Amino acid sequence: MADAQQSSAAGTLATYEEARDWINGRVPFGIRPGLERMIKLMEAFGRPERRLKFIHVAGTNGKGSVCAYLTSVLIRCGYGVGTFTSPYITKFTNRFQYNGTDIPEETLLRLTNELKPHVEAIAETELGPPTMFEVSTALAILYFATVEYPDYVVWETGLGGRLDVTNIVTPVVSVITNIGHDHMDILGDTIEAVAREKAGIIKPGVPVVTAVGQPEAADVVAQAAQEKKSSLYRYGEKFGITPLTAREGEQTFRFDGLFRTIEPLTITLSGAHQRMNAAVAVMTLEVLRQYYALILDDEDLREGLRTAKWPGRLETISRSPRLLIDGAHNPEGAETLAAALRETYRYDKLHLMAGMLANKNHRDALRHILPLVDTLVVTEPDFRRAMPAEELAEIAVALREELGCSFELIVEPNWKQALRRLLSLTGGGDLAVVTGTLYLIADVRSHVLYNTDSEKGW
Repeated sequence: MADAQQSSAAGTLATYEEARDWINGRVPFGIRPGLERMIKLMEAFGRPERRLKFIHVAGTNGKGSVCAYLTSVLIRCGYGVGTFTSPYITKFTNRFQYNGTDIPEETLLRLTNELKPHVEAIAETELGPPTMFEVSTALAILYFATVEYPDYVVWETGLGGRLDVTNIVTPVVSVITNIGHDHMDILGDTIEAVAREKAGIIKPGVPVVTAVGQPEAADVVAQAAQEKKSSLYRYGEKFGITPLTAREGEQTFRFDGLFRTIEPLTITLSGAHQRMNAAVAVMTLEVLRQYYALILDDEDLREGLRTAKWPGRLETISRSPRLLIDGAHNPEGAETLAAALRETYRYDKLHLMAGMLANKNHRDALRHILPLVDTLVVTEPDFRRAMPAEELAEIAVALREELGCSFELIVEPNWKQALRRLLSLTGGGDLAVVTGTLYLIADVRSHVLYNTDSEKGW
């Protein structure tokens, strides 16, 4: 990466790899909430984001799945759809998609070269150097506003909402999936504080769809919507679901909305939480139908939901032995994974491999999972800020005693060796699960499915 940065410092980037490395080389500038640098970047290009219709999606968990449902249905309905999400699972270009296809490498290179002099000029001002996520977000806007011209852009927040750089846009609808215990070192140390940050994406008069559950968080979102005079559609009040069938790889439900009831709807993503995520997407589409005359045929809705995929979330990537991956990197995600393992999956023994970053609430996350496992393999993701396997093992040992559960503990810092151990333990009737940070999930997925390394990153 250093060589690429040196070769490009004076001028034009020559290859996709140089462009990617130049953007990722901005990671050391950190996460600096605020919109000043982003506004400067967009002003240099005539505020291109104002020409696009965004569906802005925030929340602690479920953002990616909701984005996947929305993208799949809108494409099925015949609309051009841009999608911007993070982190990526396999390749940097995954983050910028048009109609489900990654940005071409040559387009990314060209747009990065257009951005580069403006990024470097801002870096010389009192605002300081734009971050990796700011440059990536600017790149997404340029791609959609000057190359592809989609009808809708499904636009996922990076972190929080109010000061997240994606909040430079004024959307046609805002979505807040849920509120949980994640990034509390940045967003605030209470659920109400986190909710206030997420609710910062609510814009005056723009309708809001949410599945926020906790009363204290729901009150914060409702107050923000009221202050902005935005119509609020909350799961459990204005819309909901009735489960019909559920099995591994497929579940059906009835959608009960303010405007109409639709049944049956089928999704292939597993877990009860995915029914709620799908309902949030359907309500968002219903709002677009009511407010903006979106043409939404029921058959397109059904087929779009059924074919939606979101890699790395309760995804089966091997059948023999059976291997499930799930990026449950916070307590709410772990609770959701545990519920799915109890309710959806059948197995004789459960063998689980976990690797985490150092800045997460691992004790509360593991508390949900450990009572279910027969074997726990702790490892380390190949990524900066990885939590040492021994430290994660210490938490697991303390919880094993506290919870009174019984499992074999294996400590293997090398994730590839840990994966071999995991799979060697998994008999014909057993289930192997890899969970934790999405950076570990990305590597395991690429290794098992493609026998390659992932480009993984935020």
